[in-house]
Amino acid sequence: MRILGIDPGLTRCGVGVIDVDAARQARLVFVGVIRSDTSQATHFRLRDIMRGLNEVIAEQKPDMAAIERVFVQDNLQSVTTTMMVMGTAMATLGEAGLPLAVHTPSEVKAAVTGNGKAGKAQVQAMVQRILKLSAPPKPADAADALAIAICQAWRGSGILGATADEDFTVSLSGKVSSRKQLTPAQAQWAAAQAKLRRTGAVAPKGK
Repeated sequence: MRILGIDPGLTRCGVGVIDVDAARQARLVFVGVIRSDTSQATHFRLRDIMRGLNEVIAEQKPDMAAIERVFVQDNLQSVTTTMMVMGTAMATLGEAGLPLAVHTPSEVKAAVTGNGKAGKAQVQAMVQRILKLSAPPKPADAADALAIAICQAWRGSGILGATADEDFTVSLSGKVSSRKQLTPAQAQWAAAQAKLRRTGAVAPKGK
């Protein structure tokens, strides 16, 4: 499964793409940041981020995406603009028809480092180790985006629009069985799992 991770930010929006195999081993596909010009009005900056995300989606063709949830900080202005970017990214992913998972910063840190309060240097070091890179990915926004993608690869939860895991099952041959009509998000996630299993890989357990 190919997963796009997004670390929302107005000046630098981190993006990272990984492939994950049946053993949940992750491989780096793409990493970078989408920048916006600080001299422009906010709506133009959001437009540029949307265009950048569309380019990444078109070029890398992810099966799904994961984004970090905005959390409350002392800097209200920073929270507000980050939420704008998060909304822009979510709308862009929705237009692309991609399933989307949302994770808190502590969930991402815990998944990657085992410590929900880990610092950025720790996250960068673990991302480097997990992806077998020669150096930690920089800037930090890019490393965070990869960490979000890794978190989704390993946790397989947090899918927006999904309800209970037991609402559907995917057999080893890729056949989808459900107790009731699936939500659009569940149908997309089930289809992604079925595709992997038909090609011999097993997707992470998720909603």
